[in-house]
Amino acid sequence: MSRPAKATINLSALRHNLSFARSLAGNKVIGVIKADAYGHGAIPIAQVLQEEQIDCLAVACIEEAIVLREAGIKTPLLLLEGFYGSDELPLMEYYNLSAVIQQKEQIEILQKWSGKPFDIWLKLDTGMHRIGFLPEEYKPAYTQLRNCPNVNRIILMTHFACADESENDYTQQQIDIFRQTTKNFTEETCLCNSAGVMHWPQAHGDWIRPGLMMLGSSPFNGPHEHDHQLQPVMELTSQIFAIRKLNAGVPISYGATYVTDRPTTVGVVAMGYADGYPRHAPSGGPVLVNGQRTRVLGRISMDMMTVDLNPIPEAKIGDTVTLWGKGLPATEVAHHAGTISYELFCNLKRVPIQYVGRSNAKSEKP
Repeated sequence: MSRPAKATINLSALRHNLSFARSLAGNKVIGVIKADAYGHGAIPIAQVLQEEQIDCLAVACIEEAIVLREAGIKTPLLLLEGFYGSDELPLMEYYNLSAVIQQKEQIEILQKWSGKPFDIWLKLDTGMHRIGFLPEEYKPAYTQLRNCPNVNRIILMTHFACADESENDYTQQQIDIFRQTTKNFTEETCLCNSAGVMHWPQAHGDWIRPGLMMLGSSPFNGPHEHDHQLQPVMELTSQIFAIRKLNAGVPISYGATYVTDRPTTVGVVAMGYADGYPRHAPSGGPVLVNGQRTRVLGRISMDMMTVDLNPIPEAKIGDTVTLWGKGLPATEVAHHAGTISYELFCNLKRVPIQYVGRSNAKSEKP
């Protein structure tokens, strides 16, 4: 019998979430699957999205795009960070890729290109202040690209800094800046990440870029009206492999940071920070044992963690423990650990991944 920790990826839930995103916006969809589809496995996720005739897939860099092309993905692919140098352009041509253009050096490289024209996504910095052209730089950059024979189609895009904060008017300010800057342009537009899709319908534009919501996790820290529509794609589970009965006043795990305040039955679970569960998660974080809620006790170890079995006296060795998934949103676990579900998913490692649900995809991440 092997170690019981595993992640189950429900591809039916993926299809459902894509359908829900489409129902909110009714626009063309870019499925963001960078960083190995946030730890879900880029190839199997891309295969399903391709089956669902998604309009485009987005990755961070050309290395991620090549992996997908070599696996047979034919859906249009967008490089969200664009290209880093002229040596990437022949690869972009060979693999039929498009790129975000976010600085003048990229335009200069494109102007010297002698191959086929590329589709370009021209990024406007409306307030993220990370990458992109400032509003006063945007029209000159657009004009250069429009006059460049190496550019085919241009799509106008930006990225929101605070869209996951539903009461923050900064997103509306960014929307207004985008509209003002691009008001005389006729090209298609792309503004919304997952939070934008779910909460800022006035910004849906022609394209949307769902990533996290497509994987069934809410981008909002608190409750949101659409949370119940999302189905978690990843479920991380393990089992209890030891049970201890401890008296009151007994410390548990490294650093003795938790001390029992009453006689306590403790379950030891095969899951730790080497699997991707956050070491900094404090005592009291939620877990499910056989579908019933209980809490983490003490520090997370490399390979194991301890949970409170007092609320579940019938629990026994071999019982299933859900770390996140159905009945326990990753967003909630992340909130208790002082992080975000993006990080939980991306940090997943060592545990085997099993793909279930309706799919023609045959790949499985080892």
